[in-house]
Parts: sequence; structure tokens; C-alpha cells
Amino acid sequence: MNARSPILVSKAPHMGTTIFTVMSALAAEKNAVNLGQGFPDFPCDPKLLDLVNDAMREGLNQYPPMTGVAPLREAVARKIETLYGRRYDPASEITVTAGATQAILTIVLAIVHPGDEVIVLEPCYDSYVPNIELAGGVLVRVPLTPGTFRPDFDKIRSAISPKTRAILINSPHNPSGMIWSKQDMLTLQDILAPTDIVLISDEVYEHMVYEPNQHWSAAHFDGLAARAFIVSSFGKTYHVTGWKVGTVTAPAAYTAEFRKVHQFNVFTVNTPMQHALARYMAEPAHYLGLPAFYQRKRDLFRQGLAQTQFKLLPGEGTYFQCVDISGLKVPEKNLNDADFCKWLTTEIGVAAIPLSAFYGNGFDQKVIRFCFAKKDETLMAALEKLKGL
Repeated sequence: MNARSPILVSKAPHMGTTIFTVMSALAAEKNAVNLGQGFPDFPCDPKLLDLVNDAMREGLNQYPPMTGVAPLREAVARKIETLYGRRYDPASEITVTAGATQAILTIVLAIVHPGDEVIVLEPCYDSYVPNIELAGGVLVRVPLTPGTFRPDFDKIRSAISPKTRAILINSPHNPSGMIWSKQDMLTLQDILAPTDIVLISDEVYEHMVYEPNQHWSAAHFDGLAARAFIVSSFGKTYHVTGWKVGTVTAPAAYTAEFRKVHQFNVFTVNTPMQHALARYMAEPAHYLGLPAFYQRKRDLFRQGLAQTQFKLLPGEGTYFQCVDISGLKVPEKNLNDADFCKWLTTEIGVAAIPLSAFYGNGFDQKVIRFCFAKKDETLMAALEKLKGL
């Protein structure tokens, strides 16, 4: 008897493999320096690893509370109050998640009903759109201003309708490195004030903002905090992206809805790592020193790129640097940004990410993204290759 698998009707027929997977695979195949995918190639603080080992040896290896271990939620509450001036209740307003990507999906599943509209600002991180579609939401794409990636508030106002359930913002912004100013946040607050729109604020790069700039969290503003889910990431902050641990902070009523989905999504998050992170956060210098740590790497990388044909875009935050490739003289003529990145990986030996991958319509403005969260020797090796352009 020949067994037959039933035919599945895909819920996501248009979803393919992420650009990060594609470019990382090509980088490995061509033995190229991988400045595409956003992860550090240097180790985290050994003290953090020791704290994980301590927690495991103390027997902290069983299920933690669904909401996250209390010491970690309390440490997060203290940090937010110190930095952003708002007190969140660790018991009812802070939840530990399996990374920021899970956090955002869970938020969307908790609040978006079929037919609800959700505004996303493009270019945007690649998980946002599938999250909304899987929830049955209607995607409303609003472009950030090409070239500067500043929010276009006239376009945001025009995108709002009676069906708008939420707007998703990201600052510091991946992929551009742009940050929202205080005035930007105040303008958004004014726009949302007469509405029932929920704000999803992706702030995973909150500790990577470079002088003279400042990170303005949604927690800073009464009118935004009252309607906001704020997402953060320990993986980004402490160089442990593979741990997949993050947090969602929101008003108690919002958090209650979030936890209804969270409990059946992942239920809990790695126990010893939560305890280790809580103990590590007792020394605020570990995150307060992050801007200077990454600004030095950014400046090193920008100095090297300035010796090439790339045109540097501003790098206000994150660990990404975008460059304009329109002025490059290369043997392959008229390449779009995606094909240029493949050519750069194959022929020059440096992998990058095309910004068109962050747009639903593949908008090509001849801009690509490098990640500088790398060892100095990795950055120097890449720069040496890029001089060949």
C-alpha cells in the first residue's frame, strides 16, 4: 500500500526563506566575511557565563513562573524607572519572553483580530509582516522617508482608519540605524491621542545610541506608555543573541492579554539564564557602557569605509551601518541592491544585506546594510577587502 500525505493548504504561501539565512549561507559557501546577519562574533562577558553555571549548580533548572523569574522582572523594572522615569509593576506589567521575535508575534496574536489593520513603517524587520498576516490582520505599509528614514507623519496620519488596531515602530531602527527624536515621539503621541490605536514599540537596540543622541523610549511619555507594548532584548544588550531572552513591558490590562497567549506559545523561558541575567543586571555598568563600546566599533568601521567608494549614511544607533552604493564603479553594471550584495559576497568576499529585503515591494534605493558587531580584526579584514572596490 502506498501511503499518501494529505495536501496542506499553506497559511503563508508567499513567505520564503529570510534574507539573513540566504546571505549567511552564501557567505559560508564563498568563505566571505559575514557582515550581513546581525550577531556578534565575539564572546560575552565570562562573568555572565559563570552566573549561568552558578544558577544551574544551585538547582535552578526546573520550570520558572510563566511570567519570568521575579528577580529578573524586578531588575528590569528598576532599570526602566532609572533610565526612563516610569515605574512598572514587575508582577503585573513585565513578562520575560523567548526573545523579541516571539514577543512581537505574541503581542500581535493577543491584540489583532481578523480584519484589523496594523500600520508598519518600511523598511521594517522581516518578522513584522508575517506576524500580522498569521493573525489575520490587514497590513498597512507606510514608508519612512527614503534616504533619511525619518518618520513621515503626514503619511502616518493618512494611513489611520477606523479599522486601525495598532502601529508598530522601531527605534533605534533596524535596518537604517536611525533613531526617533523626542519631538518624533511627541508628534506620534499627539496623533494617537484621540484614537484607540495600540502602540507596539520595538526597542531592542535601546542601549546602542551614539553621542550626541539619546534613546527616547515610549516609557518616557505618558500618552504613549498608556497604550504601548515595549519590547526589549537581553540578547542584543549582552552579546548573547542565541539565548533568545527578552521582555515585554505594558500596562497591566495589556499584559494580562499578552500572557494569555504567551502561556500557550512558549509558556516559560530558560530558567538558569534568567537568574544569571538578573544577577548580572545588579551592575548597571554592563548596559550603561554599551554605547561607548559600540560607538568605538562604529567609528572604526566608518573611518575605513570612508576610504572606499561607498557613501556613508548617518549611524545614530544600532550596530548597523548603511551605505549608498549608487556611486560605485563595479564591473557588473546596473545591479540592484540584492544582486550587488550577492556580487559583493562572491567576488569581493564581504557579505551585506540589501535594504530592498525590508520592503514589501522590494523598493531599491541602492542602499545596503553592514553589521559592525564584530571583532576589530573581522572589521579590518572586511575593510581590506572592500578597498578593492
